[in-house]
Amino acid sequence: MLDIKFVRENPNKVKENIKNKFQNEKLPLVDEVICLDKDLRETKTKADNLRNQRNSISTLIGSYMRDKKVEEANIQKENVKKINEELVELEQKEEELSKKVKDIMMVIPNIIDDTVPIGKDDSENVELEKFGKKKEFNFEIPYHTDIMENLDGIDLDSARKISGNGFYFLTGDIARLHSAVLAYARDFMINKGFTYCIPPFMINSASVDGVMSFAERDNMMYKIEGEDLYLIGTSEHSMIARFMDTIIKEEKLPITLTSYSPCFRKEVGAHGIEERGVYRVHQFEKQEMIVISKPECSMDWYNKMWKYTVELFTSLDIPVRTLECCSGDLADLKVKSVDIEAWSPRQQKYFEVGSCSNLGDAQARRLGIRVNGENGKYYPHTLNNTVCTPPRMLIVFLENNLNEDGSISIPEVLRPYMGGQTKISKN
Repeated sequence: MLDIKFVRENPNKVKENIKNKFQNEKLPLVDEVICLDKDLRETKTKADNLRNQRNSISTLIGSYMRDKKVEEANIQKENVKKINEELVELEQKEEELSKKVKDIMMVIPNIIDDTVPIGKDDSENVELEKFGKKKEFNFEIPYHTDIMENLDGIDLDSARKISGNGFYFLTGDIARLHSAVLAYARDFMINKGFTYCIPPFMINSASVDGVMSFAERDNMMYKIEGEDLYLIGTSEHSMIARFMDTIIKEEKLPITLTSYSPCFRKEVGAHGIEERGVYRVHQFEKQEMIVISKPECSMDWYNKMWKYTVELFTSLDIPVRTLECCSGDLADLKVKSVDIEAWSPRQQKYFEVGSCSNLGDAQARRLGIRVNGENGKYYPHTLNNTVCTPPRMLIVFLENNLNEDGSISIPEVLRPYMGGQTKISKN
């Protein structure tokens, strides 16, 4: 969420940013919110003047009463009564105007970084760099669920029967591999100096509104019927909301956290849910990294964070590339974002396995997170990044470490988490 003062002083910049995000339907909101804000400030001023006037009259009444000037005191009491009646109307108007201003400000997109490429959607994202060496295979690589089924590692039919499409049972060594990857990712981030957390898996509506746009919420979040609770779509939601309405001491920054959670997503959209695969599902697990930093340090942290994900994937013998998200592909709260895509030997293409985002002070403003610094209080910047997300990353792990006999080689760094196993073979 932008600062209303910034919108008031830079309406053309805000409108240009909206155009760059191809959301022209929001352009009238800028002038509308500026008018509402003007009315709100005038209403506040009028109310403050009346309160000051009431205080002066109250002092005068006290003086009259001490001098036993009852008639004069009663006249002034009538004036106070009229002021109170007018204040009730003004305070109601102020509340209504404040809500209207906030509602509009919540849908005006954040100002994107100057380095973000302008484009309508993800088809116009820009490749930045490739990492890791692609393996050459002299045999055909099966579909990922076929690989898992050959190793007695997945049961989609039973999951579909009890839960529907978008769910799965992982079993045996594939289930162990899934947990091993998460444990490795956890320790990888701890070794980078991040503090490990397990957050709540459900959050209330105030937290949801603080961490994401309304469109994201409607497309992603599962609402608990009869409760003010939502299932989280990523642990970023509860991890950032943890600091809602708090003032952080500046010397505590940066706050660097890595969190594990299950994630739940409706996955509303044209892409839909796969019936056979586990690339896009309703339920998965994830290791995340979160940083709360000083504004001037946030871009340095942004670059550190995506590099950590690249390092983790290449340590598992999985080639990846980075893709700069264009303006039209950025969610409204994001200032800048890069996708990490992993190489699929079967498909001969990269696909997304994580995303790193700098959200500026948008979430901090929505949630009331402030920092107590040398020169007063200010809003920090918040950043988030995927460390890894099984089962999606298992697809590229299995493909890149597949042997001709159907077995899976275990990279050296992962073997301690697999009980020393060097290979997964069919029992």
